[in-house]
Amino acid sequence: MVMTDPLADMLTRIRNGQRAQLAVIKSPASRLRENVLEVLQREGYIRGFTRADVEAGQATLSIELKYHEGEPVIRTITRISKPGRRVYAKTRDLKPFHGGLGISVLSTPRGVMSDQEARAQNVGGEVLCQVF
Repeated sequence: MVMTDPLADMLTRIRNGQRAQLAVIKSPASRLRENVLEVLQREGYIRGFTRADVEAGQATLSIELKYHEGEPVIRTITRISKPGRRVYAKTRDLKPFHGGLGISVLSTPRGVMSDQEARAQNVGGEVLCQVF
């Protein structure tokens, strides 16, 4: 079966893994997923991730989830831009999410980055997801 929204699948796996208090979850690998995970790791929402080749042409990502005093660090993780409705934002439209406590992850011409990095580089793009 073909997956129509691989990024939403990974975000759902993260959400479900944290509800089940899992330390590590697995997800199929892609370059976009790795870039989003790099942003989440840089911003401190996950401990880290590793890529492992399973078969020729297939790889998986092992994502280490992060907890603080038994509670998940990620409270909400929401897909914003979907395959049926893409959401784009200009630099001036990028407002801090949850008063600056959360982040929006954007796909820009300069790569995948957080909203704070996009404002600093004065670049807009597609709003992939929001994390708080």
